[in-house]
Amino acid sequence: MDIFAMNVFNDAVMRERLPKATYKALKKTIEDGKALDPDVAEVVANAMKDWAIEKGATHYTHWFQPMTGLTAEKHDSFISPTADGKVIMEFSGKELIKGEPDASSFPSGGIRATFEARGYTAWDCTSPAFAREEKNGNVTLTIPTVFYSYTGEVLDKKIPLLRSMEALSKQAVRLLKLFGNTTATRVISTVGPEQEYFLIDKSFFDARMDLVLTGRTLFGAPPAKGQEMEDHYFGSIKERIAAFMKELNEELWKLGVLAKTQHNEVAPGQFEIAPIFSTTNVSTDHNQLVMDTLKKVALHHDLVCLLHEKPFAGVNGSGKHNNWSMSTNDGQNLLDPGNTPHDNAQFLTFLCAVIKAVDEYSELLRVSAANPGNDHRLGANEAPPAIISMFLGDMLSDIVEQIQNNGGAVSSKPNGTLTVGVSTLPEIPKDNSDRNRTSPFAFTGNKFEFRMVPSSASIAGPNMVLNTIVAESICQIADKLEKAADFNSELQALLKEILVKHNRIIFNGNNYSEDWVTEAEKRGLPNIKSMVEALEHFIDEKNVNAFEKHGVLSKQEVHSRYEILLEQYSKTINIEAKTMIDMANRLILPAAAKYATDLAGSVQSVKAAVAAADTSAQEEVIKEVSSALGSFKAKTVALEKAVLGAADVEDAHANAVYYRDIVFVAMNELRIYGDKLETLVDAELWPLPTYVEMLFII
Repeated sequence: MDIFAMNVFNDAVMRERLPKATYKALKKTIEDGKALDPDVAEVVANAMKDWAIEKGATHYTHWFQPMTGLTAEKHDSFISPTADGKVIMEFSGKELIKGEPDASSFPSGGIRATFEARGYTAWDCTSPAFAREEKNGNVTLTIPTVFYSYTGEVLDKKIPLLRSMEALSKQAVRLLKLFGNTTATRVISTVGPEQEYFLIDKSFFDARMDLVLTGRTLFGAPPAKGQEMEDHYFGSIKERIAAFMKELNEELWKLGVLAKTQHNEVAPGQFEIAPIFSTTNVSTDHNQLVMDTLKKVALHHDLVCLLHEKPFAGVNGSGKHNNWSMSTNDGQNLLDPGNTPHDNAQFLTFLCAVIKAVDEYSELLRVSAANPGNDHRLGANEAPPAIISMFLGDMLSDIVEQIQNNGGAVSSKPNGTLTVGVSTLPEIPKDNSDRNRTSPFAFTGNKFEFRMVPSSASIAGPNMVLNTIVAESICQIADKLEKAADFNSELQALLKEILVKHNRIIFNGNNYSEDWVTEAEKRGLPNIKSMVEALEHFIDEKNVNAFEKHGVLSKQEVHSRYEILLEQYSKTINIEAKTMIDMANRLILPAAAKYATDLAGSVQSVKAAVAAADTSAQEEVIKEVSSALGSFKAKTVALEKAVLGAADVEDAHANAVYYRDIVFVAMNELRIYGDKLETLVDAELWPLPTYVEMLFII
């Protein structure tokens, strides 16, 4: 309680430090979207500066989220010169509101050229500023901002997210008014993102070129024991990890991040941290802070945090479960079914809006979860499949079926209680549905859990898409209901129409099974297995129209993001391939060749000492190593040629397809023989830390 939000310039601090009139004006801007008065900004800037200096800050930064998927910042000091050769500490409203970083050095998808460098950052007052404190004592006032070009095009992930939140609010308020709700003036999307990650000893990380440069192991034979004993999940947390988690929590709590849950995950060396819900834009900022803090605190314990979706082949990868919902500014969760959801018409309408949105825009939702790392996970039996479907559970599925068959629902299945036959144990209230860990989009009580989001990605993109497609779905529903002569009968008919049309997206079974793949194909649900294939749908006309209709992204901005993501995919595979070649030529080939030479020398020595000695075992190993070594060298040469061939493919989409179908395939073929050599070469000669060391020695 003493440290929570101590480094955040939050509502409590503003109420204490700002004049009443300034505080009220700023709250109007934050809560009602009123334009920010420059005079208000001037007073806020001065109070913010004094607060930060008291914390030990000498610099401030505009903290923004460019299309790299990471955060960016440029630090400026508070000092200003005086006539007598000294300095004073100043921070103006203009400096608070506006910054000017170079816009040509960030991904822009052609919006900005090298000679068109001017870009702007602008204060996002809806997300509180904070004082970032480093272990060395350095403190920086950090101001969340948005980032756009000199000509006004969006260059970041934050502006489209904020736009999508406004779009969702506008459409949801329209619908609420039709239900007689006149107190709700805003609807806020909320998110609680669960973050999975791996920890390994820093000494192992430093010895792995692939981890340093790409975040994942490009070579590595599977260990004799992985996760099959199911002993790591929710297991006892080791002392070293517990010490890391303690510091992590304290640092996050200081920044106002509501870190709540921590535990061992499925794979050895894998863990999870989960926060309490926040508004979507604040939660997005907080998740960026979580990822950054994970990395920094890990180093304090001689550990390295790996956020890649698949750092180790053969064991579970990492995702980010995006728990999304909608709430009114008067405190009502619009996805809370209540005790009798069958007669909760407002809830059923918003539920149907989400069902309709997910079915109609499933390709776009899949795009939002696409990155190169996720190609290693989606569709495998460890993560949601590449097929988008929705899990509703027994109670809601029964209500949906009643509406489809009868035009309305008359009952809800009772929850009941659970007993386990021990007199001292209490009866446990039963939830209205089971949990389905295989579903990519599951209803979990009063929210939807979008389970496909990559662990290393910003959650801004997935939530921008969710907000936009649900806003469009609600808009279409409100358009019809606003014209209805009889609201109740029109609503009843509309809900049935939606559920009959979009029932195909609902699936409560095992999403990992091959039967579901077959069934999904019969239902006409797309099975998009790669990032490159997914991106083709980003620029589909209906998706571009939805973004433009609700003012989230212009056609040019959609296409720029399409180009950026294609380029990021190609660059990622290119870096991985070149790293693999370097490791093959400089590490694995020399080690394997030395081992074969040493064995040959030992055979000669034994023969020289005892001519009749049996050296067949050594000779068989030499043959096996030499054979694998020959294949390994041939596959290395093949990969080198594949990488060189990419330069001849200039079109961004064709280039990405080439990297997926040619380079990536060649990488996998090379890895087969690299991993085989690891199982043959003397452990003392093998140049890389093994999976056993990295996953179990911690």
